[in-house]
Amino acid sequence: MRELRGIGASPGGAAGPVHRLAPPPALPPAPATVDPSAEKTAVRAAVLAVAADLTRRADAAPDTTAAEVLRAQVMMAQDETLIDAADVAIDGGTDAPHAITDVLAVHRAAFEAAGGYLAERVSDLDDLRDRLVAACLGLPMPGVPDPGRPFLLIARDLAPADTAGLDPALVLGLVTAEGGPTSHTAILARTLGIPAVVRCAGILDVADGTLVSLDGSTGVVATGVSAETATGVNAARLAEIERRARSHGPGRTADGHPVALLANIGSARDLTGEVEGVGLFRTELLYLDRSDPPSHEEQVAAYREVFAALPGRKVVVRTLDAGADKPLPFLRLAGEPNPALGIRGLRVARQTPSVLTTQLGAIAVAAAAEDAEVWVMTPMVATAAEASAFAVSCREHGLSTAGVMIEVPAAALRAGQVLRDVGFLSIGTNDLSQYTFAADRMCGDLAELLDPWQPALIGLIASCAAAGVEAGKPVGVCGESAADPDFALVLAGLGITSLSMAPRSIPAVRESLAAHTLDECRQIAKAALAADTPEAARAAVRR
Repeated sequence: MRELRGIGASPGGAAGPVHRLAPPPALPPAPATVDPSAEKTAVRAAVLAVAADLTRRADAAPDTTAAEVLRAQVMMAQDETLIDAADVAIDGGTDAPHAITDVLAVHRAAFEAAGGYLAERVSDLDDLRDRLVAACLGLPMPGVPDPGRPFLLIARDLAPADTAGLDPALVLGLVTAEGGPTSHTAILARTLGIPAVVRCAGILDVADGTLVSLDGSTGVVATGVSAETATGVNAARLAEIERRARSHGPGRTADGHPVALLANIGSARDLTGEVEGVGLFRTELLYLDRSDPPSHEEQVAAYREVFAALPGRKVVVRTLDAGADKPLPFLRLAGEPNPALGIRGLRVARQTPSVLTTQLGAIAVAAAAEDAEVWVMTPMVATAAEASAFAVSCREHGLSTAGVMIEVPAAALRAGQVLRDVGFLSIGTNDLSQYTFAADRMCGDLAELLDPWQPALIGLIASCAAAGVEAGKPVGVCGESAADPDFALVLAGLGITSLSMAPRSIPAVRESLAAHTLDECRQIAKAALAADTPEAARAAVRR
């Protein structure tokens, strides 16, 4: 047996024979002569075919997170600048497959240089290139293998189109050689409830059919395990799933201290099972794949659908989180040297205020028509003045409970001042990690800096929680770290009042909290804060 180590990206254990994702069709040598008109037609036919396939996959996706990612890929494929650039390359004497490859290589380099969210999309661009080239060549894209038995899927990385359609009954777990804990592969694996390890060096050297076990919490991958070991790992996982399926009720510690367990959703479609409420209603899905923003009426209808499903329960709506590093065509924002540090989130309202005012108006109308307890928050707030201005705008639209996301270290350090004019804070640990450690979320070589167990990050969370206690206002966490059952104990001990996560993750966190008293959680938080490294923090908590 050989042990490999990667980054745990989706918790849980799984074991089985490994089978790898087949590579896409190879790019053949460029022909000596081409017919420019025929090659341009081939590019457009490929775009139509790929866009139609991705749209079909998006429509069939099990949740809006997957659908949102796939529709963003459709928008990339249909980008007129890509098609125009391919035409120019063809006029220069190349064929359609090489033109697409060359054009997307330029886009890929630009995305990597931009960093932030755009760097996260590099693997999406690679997948789009492979699909377009395959369509030009008249060849099918290899899909997920079907060995006729449950298995572990291994790959260099997985594209959203492959990950979104996985059947958890067949694909027991994922291991990739590349990617990171906030990549689309990791996010979709967590949404589907499939244990996953990313950034696992050496996994591609493991032969198909080898029995392998993985731990999606620790990142440990064991190759060459026995059949008995594999059976035991999967039996334990199944028992865990069945036990948690019987878990119901609000989040509480063993001595009854409430910690609300809320859901992260993109639409009403994501509301699976009974939830206490919604801690993050991402509204970006309404804005994707369109050249004009959704109308007031469209927005009201979408918001009402969610609010109607949760009468009497809290729904925290996040205003549009988009901008230069999450480009939407209708915003028409200029290019920036570093989009991750540019015009995004609340900052978009500086240049296009109507986007925010229209959205707040629609939220207010939908809230008035339904019985949900509607709260509103905005992303990318850096100062108390920005928080105050947002709260004023919410009140002008009749929305009484306004809050802000804490993703910028400046806001975390001044959390007390930020809370003066808003009703609550919600900490987005993914971006807060990225900005705190100056580490791009998709840079695998810096993945250890993006670990939520980093003591510096825990310290910023503690400062925000303490500010909330002093102000008598709630402070929640809606980043990926909220779904970690062990880290949830740290957050509860720090004074965090709510945890928001993918609905599938709630039972495990509920069970973890219920096994510890509030005083135990406080001791656990104290131990994590005193640690010097993420590994030491984890070890202290588990002791």
